[in-house]
Amino acid sequence: MDSLETELERARALDEAALADAIETIGFECTRCGACCKAESACGESADASDQSDGTEAEPHTATVFPDEIRQLQAAGEYDFRDVARPMPYGLADGPDGPEGETFEWALQTDDCGDCTFYAEGDDGTGACTVHGDRPLICRTYPFSVALGGTSQPMGEAVDEEGMVRAHECEGLGRDIDRDDAEELATALKERAVRELEEAIGVRDNYRPVDPSAGQVVVHDSEGAKRPDGSPYE
Repeated sequence: MDSLETELERARALDEAALADAIETIGFECTRCGACCKAESACGESADASDQSDGTEAEPHTATVFPDEIRQLQAAGEYDFRDVARPMPYGLADGPDGPEGETFEWALQTDDCGDCTFYAEGDDGTGACTVHGDRPLICRTYPFSVALGGTSQPMGEAVDEEGMVRAHECEGLGRDIDRDDAEELATALKERAVRELEEAIGVRDNYRPVDPSAGQVVVHDSEGAKRPDGSPYE
């Protein structure tokens, strides 16, 4: 397996024009359906994501956000840290008083239905992002991803001959996209790949084992160990 540093060099060497070619070939236009911002199953009449009207449990929306992106969103809306982000649930266990353990990423905060807290839906069902201008890279690049070791697990079908660019399932795929928009998406896609690898290297280099007490959650990001409210874990 290649090292994270090797993968980072590959990410930095990505050809933005080739990425734009792949995006332009498959085509994309956001239909504002909101599927990428909402929980995997509907909340129904219940205000509790774990208490579904059909008896099933909603899978909350999960989107990775970098520490500096959290601060940018905080500043944009004068939000508290917990208004913006939550510990990534992967790696945490269910304790008697809620989640506990260690995790290695932050996710965008969700509402009681499991939808992104920044998602709003109009009366006509059209979705909108209330922080669109400051939305994280993972949102800017959806439904595309780059298949490099150390980046987010690629999903969906390859859309270029090398299998580097992947397209997630999305009803906006296959629609015409002009070159300028394809190039803008490609630039963000490369930036995201680089940032994900830089974050992974930072997490690795700053990781110090901790033994959280029962009921505690520790998030290890590139800046060190933190509590769920973003304060340093000491």
